[in-house]
Amino acid sequence: MARIMIADDSDAIRMVLRDILDIGHHELVAEATNGLEAIEKFNETKPDLLILDMAMPKMDGIHALKEILATNTNAKIVMVTASDNVNTMTECINAGAIAYILKPFNFEDVLTAINMALS
Repeated sequence: MARIMIADDSDAIRMVLRDILDIGHHELVAEATNGLEAIEKFNETKPDLLILDMAMPKMDGIHALKEILATNTNAKIVMVTASDNVNTMTECINAGAIAYILKPFNFEDVLTAINMALS
């Protein structure tokens, strides 16, 4: 069981991810609804893994990813995006994301990404 944080501005997506984490027997330690809140809560809770949405208010996911990794070089972050644009995916990985999940997703995709990121 891992301690996982979710950062997504969509209530519905966070609810689905909570259910998936429950199925995978993981502990949800924090939730954030924007990039600035994601950084703050990540630093407070130090989760084993952060599931971070790309498109959020106040600060987008890619900037939050970079800010978190600047001070937490061992952070494990999986990005969530609705864009299947190769440049977007490459930017996430080059910035330090371990994996990315495309929306819409199913629980197997999410659990596979989580397990890969944690291994």
